Amino acid sequence: MTQRDDALDKLRAAGFELEMLSDEQHEVLRDLTEDELALLLDIKGRLADVAPEVQAHSDIAGGALF
Repeated sequence: MTQRDDALDKLRAAGFELEMLSDEQHEVLRDLTEDELALLLDIKGRLADVAPEVQAHSDIAGGALF
């Protein structure tokens, strides 16, 4: 695995749904610098921290509980 593919793996692990993106968009994400990747992951985490509880349950359970 290359460092470029590692960026996609980190984004997937953080909950980014990359399957719907084009190959060109994947290339943009692969080319993120370490600082850009860290910033994107930080923003995603902060957004998740302030998401309503119902939304969090919906994301985890696929909306099955609500």
